[in-house]
Amino acid sequence: MGKSNKDPTMKNIILSAFAAALLLGAMSLVNTACASERSPAGSETVRLRVDLDRGVLRAGRTERAVIKIGLDAIARTSDRKRAPVNLAVVIDRSGSMSGGKIEQAREAALELVRRLSSDDIVALVAYDNRAEVLVPAQRVGNGRRLEEAIREISANGGTALYHGVALGASEVRRHFGERGTVNRVLLLSDGQANVGPASPAELGRLGASLVSEGISVTTVGLGLGFNEDLMSRLAQASDGNTYFVEHERDLPRIFAAELGDVLNVVARRVTVEIDFPAGVRPIAFVGREGTIRGNRAELSLNQLYGGQEKFALIEVEVDAGSAGAEREIARARVSYEDAFTQATVSASAERKVQFSRDEAEVVASADHKVQADYATNALAVAKLAAVELVDAGRKDEAAAVVRERAKELARTADTYSNPMVRQVAAAAAPEADRLEREGLDNASRKAYRTENSQIMNQQNSR
Repeated sequence: MGKSNKDPTMKNIILSAFAAALLLGAMSLVNTACASERSPAGSETVRLRVDLDRGVLRAGRTERAVIKIGLDAIARTSDRKRAPVNLAVVIDRSGSMSGGKIEQAREAALELVRRLSSDDIVALVAYDNRAEVLVPAQRVGNGRRLEEAIREISANGGTALYHGVALGASEVRRHFGERGTVNRVLLLSDGQANVGPASPAELGRLGASLVSEGISVTTVGLGLGFNEDLMSRLAQASDGNTYFVEHERDLPRIFAAELGDVLNVVARRVTVEIDFPAGVRPIAFVGREGTIRGNRAELSLNQLYGGQEKFALIEVEVDAGSAGAEREIARARVSYEDAFTQATVSASAERKVQFSRDEAEVVASADHKVQADYATNALAVAKLAAVELVDAGRKDEAAAVVRERAKELARTADTYSNPMVRQVAAAAAPEADRLEREGLDNASRKAYRTENSQIMNQQNSR
């Protein structure tokens, strides 16, 4: 694909991904929230929904359906104090960060510290050929020690990224005994990991290990030299956010966006279990990783943000039903730790589906939002598959994967008169043509990885 500064379409893709990240963060800052206690009337911090792409299925034949498990995190009221932050800021200070990059990194970190409260806990870690704790995990207080250490960071040497993240996590662990903290590592890097473990698989395993402890890692890739596969894998495996920042001047805004999420956590250690009755077979999660064992699907998330929705999409196969019949299709249960009360809270929901031979009734039952969420995530999966094919020099096959998915979505849009799905399909077709002609240049590949990882994180501002 042509250079991003010469290809206005690809430039728009990159800007769209960046704008989405900023909008998410901006909404988080506006909606800064914490948990509300569960009242005797049953008011929860998290509302569980089970939605379907169609409430009525065609009778007399086996059908495919999409189930959406929605988790709506409720924005706090003004009298609720937010959860305390336990954050390690890990900054790449290798030689490639010299000049404007390290200057803007310092400014972004300084602004982050200024936005935290005196009771929040922050550690500062920097790495080049080795990782070093510049400020051990401690209360922010007046912030002077942190600010002084940040201003002294200079760039030189290699990129021990893995060890930087691991050391940051060690600092976060020092305050695990203090209940109610939001545990996060924020990683900034502009380069390849070239000291210590360096593959996406190794970093993915590190992320999976950390999320099992309740630590998420957010990655910020700066410029065109970082390894987007590694950064996105680390963030996704740990249920963190991932950003692609092409210009260092945008770093302060990205740090502010991420802080908006960190300050906005209302629920932690979230587990979802979905049971399917006989005659309903779960096939696969779409986008998000989950586990399917027989007729049960399971999903874990590290945190939920107030005023936002996270969700999981599951494709299922449903045995033929008789016209006029009604059948339970899924029963879901969510359990989580309330970030304000530290109490364990659970909720359940179920959903039934009807059967009809009337095509008009089936079409009228469509949930356009669920169909659009499926379309966006299914296309994101196809685009990530296309990246791998382009890397292997198979541009034609990459284009075919995206093109076939676009055609499938266009048929759905036409059948159910769904303008949202039509828009997704229409945007994908020309992208397939460009992939076939040009492949992906460095900036475009990074935008693809970041944008589609954000989509599959399935986090929406309401």
